[in-house]
Amino acid sequence: MEITPKMIDHLLHLCRLASVPEKQAALRSDLEKMVGFIEKLNEIDTKGVEPLLYMLEAGTCFREDIAAVATDAKTVLANAPLPDNNYFKVPTVIKK
Repeated sequence: MEITPKMIDHLLHLCRLASVPEKQAALRSDLEKMVGFIEKLNEIDTKGVEPLLYMLEAGTCFREDIAAVATDAKTVLANAPLPDNNYFKVPTVIKK
């Protein structure tokens, strides 16, 4: 597939980029390499190859969303450096 200056201008317009004439030759070369790579991939015979849902055989690595008992405030605040009743005490950030 040949990349024309009109195609480059159209792509730049779609990307909302300004056209720089000095860089269009390099851009055309890069686009031709990309299109050539995609054309090479299209030559591969993929008949009988099942599509992948995940790259790994294991599937998703996310845990099940299971409802559990929440930790009470007293236990959580036991690890805080400056607990204050039911709140975490932190240094002042905004001064009046």
